[in-house]
Amino acid sequence: MKSRQFSSVDRTRAAEAVAVEALGFLAGDPERLSRFVELSGLDPSNLRAAAAQPGFLAGVLDHIGSDESLLVMFAANARMNPEDVASACALLGGRDGIESFT
Repeated sequence: MKSRQFSSVDRTRAAEAVAVEALGFLAGDPERLSRFVELSGLDPSNLRAAAAQPGFLAGVLDHIGSDESLLVMFAANARMNPEDVASACALLGGRDGIESFT
């Protein structure tokens, strides 16, 4: 079976979709959201404005990836491999090694 090739735009959109899903996952539990807000230096009143800033989605995935149990829980909830979450984070963060993310 031939491997499907994705353009950089397709990969970026896919990575952004993972990050949006991760944000929804955090927002779905007050304790998880509170921890994210606290560690990111945001507060509930400016979270929406921060979400529109460049780098925010990468920060969401960085947060998820910084806690292995949270990463595993999110990946299971999203029905994806934790490695895919890490690849999405790398892509959005502008790091190398993201060619395989689909």
